[in-house]
Amino acid sequence: MASIGNDSAADIYFHPFPDQPDERTRNWPLVDSLWNVPVLLTLYLLMVRYAPKWTTSYKPLQLRVPLFCHSLAMVFLNGYICLELYTATRDLGYNFGCQPCRVSFNPVEMRVVTAFWWFYISKILEFADTAFFILRQKWSQLSFLHVYHHSTMFIFCWILVKWMPTGATYVPAMINSFVHIVMYTYYALSVLGPRVQKFLWWKRYLTGLQLVQFTIIFFWASQMLIRGCEYGTWITLSMALYSLPFLFMFGKFYMQKYTVSAVAKKAV
Repeated sequence: MASIGNDSAADIYFHPFPDQPDERTRNWPLVDSLWNVPVLLTLYLLMVRYAPKWTTSYKPLQLRVPLFCHSLAMVFLNGYICLELYTATRDLGYNFGCQPCRVSFNPVEMRVVTAFWWFYISKILEFADTAFFILRQKWSQLSFLHVYHHSTMFIFCWILVKWMPTGATYVPAMINSFVHIVMYTYYALSVLGPRVQKFLWWKRYLTGLQLVQFTIIFFWASQMLIRGCEYGTWITLSMALYSLPFLFMFGKFYMQKYTVSAVAKKAV
């Protein structure tokens, strides 16, 4: 057993039973019960299925103030998560390429755990994005990619915070939080009207940033598998495989939205 900071050898150990929930987050809100995920996910999918039929009877809502406030809050939340993961893992000497999940109640290690929990909560708060699309009747944005992304990320983050809330997953969580800082900044600025919207020429690069994110995660998880990193083969393999459909779907969206449309404009 290795010690870190003020931990004694008895206070820190590598997770011996990856099939058992992590004792640090066992009783944290929305983590313990196995019913949390199916209930919240069912409510979300019911909203996606039935809410559009209800909203079509009314005029689209603008919701500029709620959308701006939500986006700004998500910028700050993801900024906190990204900064905490970066500073705490740096202080703990985390290895970028291979970092086992070590069960420790060291205060700095608990900062990582807390950041992971907030990362999980942020995925629940992101369900509001779908609600805004429905209320504003932005049907083109209510795509399979959007619903699949929000649904599966919620499940995946619950698995991480319940079983492996420290260790190597800090890398994709930190990257994802950074991407969401940029994304929600765009969302916040986009509702401020035409005077600001004309400066948002960089929208296409958000999709490019998503592609870069999943490319990094795929190769990063792959090298962990090749090296035999003692983090958890099941979760590492899941991360590598999980990134592949997103690479395909985001790549397809980028080609259709920007490459094909650009060629069509030139032809006209």
